[in-house]
Amino acid sequence: MVDDRDLVLALPKGRILKDAVPLLARAGIIPESAFDDEESRQLQFATNVPGLSIIRARSFDVATFVAFGAAHMGIAGSDVLMEFDYPENYAPLDLGIGKCRMMVAEPREMVASDDPSRWSHVSVATKYPEVTRKHFAARGVQAECIKLNGAMELAPALGLARRIVDLVDSGRTLAANGLVEIEHIADVSSRLVVNRAALKTRPQLISGWIERFQQAVDGA
Repeated sequence: MVDDRDLVLALPKGRILKDAVPLLARAGIIPESAFDDEESRQLQFATNVPGLSIIRARSFDVATFVAFGAAHMGIAGSDVLMEFDYPENYAPLDLGIGKCRMMVAEPREMVASDDPSRWSHVSVATKYPEVTRKHFAARGVQAECIKLNGAMELAPALGLARRIVDLVDSGRTLAANGLVEIEHIADVSSRLVVNRAALKTRPQLISGWIERFQQAVDGA
């Protein structure tokens, strides 16, 4: 699907977007004014750069838009790129925004009697079933993953799963729900991701944008 049309940059909605906007400005990209209207249902926006538009998508969808060539570039969390491991995507640059960690957590009352080294089977609620299965399989543990898109912290209290795998920033949400971090899976940050076919067919243009984003990161 990648062609000679105008370049499309996919951005994730939510917390990463707020951090991404100043980075875009340092890279010389200013979206049209409608981009700042949180009430707007518009999803694609022109920019001050001729031949470059921006789309806003759910964070989990950015990797898919780029992989299938609907967008030539995007900003995606490394958690999304791990979960949706598309070979068509190339992530050349850590943008240094959206930093957090992916953790296994369980109820505080379980910690004293629990020994993760003795696990053979775990039940886990998570948005990241692929990452979770791979993490536990690497040490011979079978993970039964229950896919949730939010409110992960409720799963242990309601008997849905004894443990969760989720992103953690300050840890306040875990603590408020009686959960404790017990195992680190990965540090997470946002990456610039590009479609490999676009990089191959339009190397000068795409490489130029990679360099501009690198300069924006270095100048942060």
